[in-house]
Order: sequence, then C-alpha cells, then structure tokens
Amino acid sequence: MARRRAVAAVLTAATALSLTVACGTTSENSGQDNAGAQESTCGGSDGKYTIGMSQANVAEPYRQRMDDDIKAAAEQVPQFSVEFADAQQDNAKQVSDVENFLTKQIDLLIISPNEATPLTAVVAKAYNKGIPVIVLDRKVDGDAYTTWIGADNVEIGRTAGKYVAEKLLPNGGKVGEIRGLAGATPAKERGDGFREGIKGSNIEIVQSVDGDWLREKGQTQADALFKAHPDIQVLYAHNDPMAEGAYLAAKAAGIEKNMKFIGIDGLPIPSGGLKAVEQGRLSATLIYPTAGKEAVDTAKKLLVDCQDVPKEQTLKTELITIDNAATVYNEANG
Repeated sequence: MARRRAVAAVLTAATALSLTVACGTTSENSGQDNAGAQESTCGGSDGKYTIGMSQANVAEPYRQRMDDDIKAAAEQVPQFSVEFADAQQDNAKQVSDVENFLTKQIDLLIISPNEATPLTAVVAKAYNKGIPVIVLDRKVDGDAYTTWIGADNVEIGRTAGKYVAEKLLPNGGKVGEIRGLAGATPAKERGDGFREGIKGSNIEIVQSVDGDWLREKGQTQADALFKAHPDIQVLYAHNDPMAEGAYLAAKAAGIEKNMKFIGIDGLPIPSGGLKAVEQGRLSATLIYPTAGKEAVDTAKKLLVDCQDVPKEQTLKTELITIDNAATVYNEANG
C-alpha cells in the first residue's frame, strides 16, 4: 500500500527514533505529533488508498446519510476505496470493527463513535500505528486522533434554548427533553447548551429521558413523559427522529396541538427535519451537517495532497423554522 511505501521512504531518511515520534507510535503520544504522521502516510496522487469507515449505527437516518455522503464524495477521488462497518449501537462491535480494519491494514480510518470512552483506546491504537484518524460528529476522550469534524453541539443546544425562551415561551413555561445516547458527547453538549440558552428565563425542564437517538424509543419515552407531565408546552429532542416520535405520541394522545416540538439534524430528504418543519410537525430544527464530504476532502489532503489539516474543523449550522425550511430544502437539493 502507498502508506507503507511512504514509511519505507521515511526510514531511509530518518533514524528509527525520529520515525517512532513522527508516527505517534509511543504510548505517551496524545495527538501532538500528527503532522509527522500525516507526512508518513501520504503517498501522493499515484497511490491507491483504502479507507475504513466505522459508523455507530445506520438505524438513524442521519448516519445513513453520512455514509451515503462519504460514498458519493469518495467516488470522485479515483485513488480511494471505502469499506463501511455498522456497529449497530454496540460499543464492543465497533471496537471489533476497527480492529478488523487494522488487520486489513487500511490507510486511513474515519469513525463516528457510538460512545466516547469505550472507543477511545482503539482509536488511539489506530492513530499510534501511524494511521490518520478522522473523527466525525461524536468525539472520543483525549486527542489521539488526527482531526475531528463536526458542528458545535453546545452552540446548537444554546440556539434551541434561546429560540424556546424568546419565541415559544417568552413568559416562561414547561419543557420536556428527550436526550440522545447518554455516553455520546452530542447528548451532553446539546443538553448543556439548551440549559445555557434558557438561563434567566422562567422555563422549567420538568423531565429529561433518554431516547438513544431512535424514533421508536423517542415515541415510547414521550408517551410516558406526557402522561407524567400533561402540562408540557415544548418538547426538545436531541434529534429529529426522536422529535417526530414525540409528535406521534402526542398525536395519539390528542394533545399535539397543545405543544411545540424541536429537533436537530435538518436532513434535506423527504423524511427529514426540513420537511417536518415545512409541514408543521416540528416548530424548528437545527442543521447538523453530516461532514461526509468534508471527511473525504480531509482524507484527500492527508493521503494524496500531502497537506496538514487542523485538529478541529467546526462546521456551520442554521436554525430552521417555517420561514426558511422550504428555501433551505430546495437549495440543498439543487
């Protein structure tokens, strides 16, 4: 593979010690030497590169769209082939998936971790072998990876909170929250940001429950939530499928017109959040880019163009309401 040819070239030009430091193969490495790792893995435009994409699950439409975006972008780079693995929301399986990629000697790893802590060690293992690692959306602990790409989930939550405080409940009121998977960093960050957004208002979060990012579980959890707190006025869900599930639970109970629903993702597909806002089921959503195209662009910089990349790449988001939902959807679909 091109990566091994490049490493051999480095060996002829540097001492074994300098190679160890550059590739990040010491156990003490924490991500500070990734410029050297990038240099050692770049084989240029004549190489052929295998990328392993480890996905947390594809039950969420957002994650399937992420894989689709990676596949579409990679098809435009003749040097790339991509292998996909679905962890099915199972940390142990995702660790095994990455180990399998390492056995196959991939040239670069893209991963969207199911949960942060359980995936940290295997991500570090890949990185410390000199394999560039692109972390998407959800994070891992520490900094033993090449780059993270995603949106600012705290800011997304803060924007949602401000929207509720300023537009939906300016005089205060009661909110129910359906969180994502507890060990996934976006769940904590979207919750923390929302609380910052409503700070100083007379808004109370009466209960928070875990929906694990899934529509069906969101619907079940919302049903119990509404029975326990029938006076909820706004339901804030950490993604659009859970928000839609909550809407269905409220509709089944005949109370959907008594409350507003907010989600996150804003996928530009017929079943996504943009259409849900346009059609009136959700009051708002926030765009959360899949980062699929950006991940492939970054992989090309690392493997083909021999360029450095920043440690973090923060993508833009946008609040979607009935005022702009149709326009954003049409723009996203050409």
